[in-house]
Amino acid sequence: MPLNRLMAAIAAAWWLAAPVPARALDFPTGVVRIVVPYLPGGSAEAQARFLAAELQKQWGKPVIIENKPGAGTTIGAAFVATQKPDGHTLYLASTSHTVTPSLYKSLPYDPIKGFEQISMVSVSPFLLAVKGDSDLKSLGDLAQLARSKPGTLSWASSGVGAGPYLSGQLFQTKSGLDMVHVPFTGTPPSLNAVVGGHVNYVLCDITALPLIRSGQLKALAVTTPKRSPLLPEVSTFAESGFPGVEVSNWSSIIVPAGRRRILRRFSTRRSSKRWSSPR
Repeated sequence: MPLNRLMAAIAAAWWLAAPVPARALDFPTGVVRIVVPYLPGGSAEAQARFLAAELQKQWGKPVIIENKPGAGTTIGAAFVATQKPDGHTLYLASTSHTVTPSLYKSLPYDPIKGFEQISMVSVSPFLLAVKGDSDLKSLGDLAQLARSKPGTLSWASSGVGAGPYLSGQLFQTKSGLDMVHVPFTGTPPSLNAVVGGHVNYVLCDITALPLIRSGQLKALAVTTPKRSPLLPEVSTFAESGFPGVEVSNWSSIIVPAGRRRILRRFSTRRSSKRWSSPR
């Protein structure tokens, strides 16, 4: 969805949730915050900062970033779920948001019913990368090395439950390889672990692009069904002999639920008019 349609969708969500007298006011009426459930420095925050800058420029109101990392994005999601559904709190959700119900016995929120969808922001691959000066030239080379040293090779991710972690586990399951997972508290430290030679490889997102282009990291494969335009020279897992490893990393803007419930109440009071909830 283009940025102007994203802005219109957010404004419409607020308009429908606001009391009738308040609808004479323009949106937004104050500070808008984008909650990012990750540490600073990753691709999620980069996307949020781009959105914040553009929205602030066009709205003429402050748009700030709040990082609330931890517990596989559930800390940030739980916080957003308790906020007023007035459009002033936006949540940058990712692949992890729909996975958490399968990883945790209970959550203090419903990942589906507790939120309203506003717009998809991006779709990109996860990457498997090794240190830039590694002798490994392909995913096949890595698999061969892992088979010769079962239980010895180690790999990093941004944390248990996140998209890179799940992609790495899928790779191990489909390949039957025995490797050691080392979780970190975010993408930047997981990349540093590979650059520093502390682990053999990393599953990561496009945050790694500057390190790849500078030669500090070497990408061996991407998890998307087709090669990425960002790295057209890098093979997919399927092309490398592992066809079952296909994962796309997406991010979207969602808001606390409540818009439809309020809309129904308003429609009942004003039955002579027809209102539709914008998507």
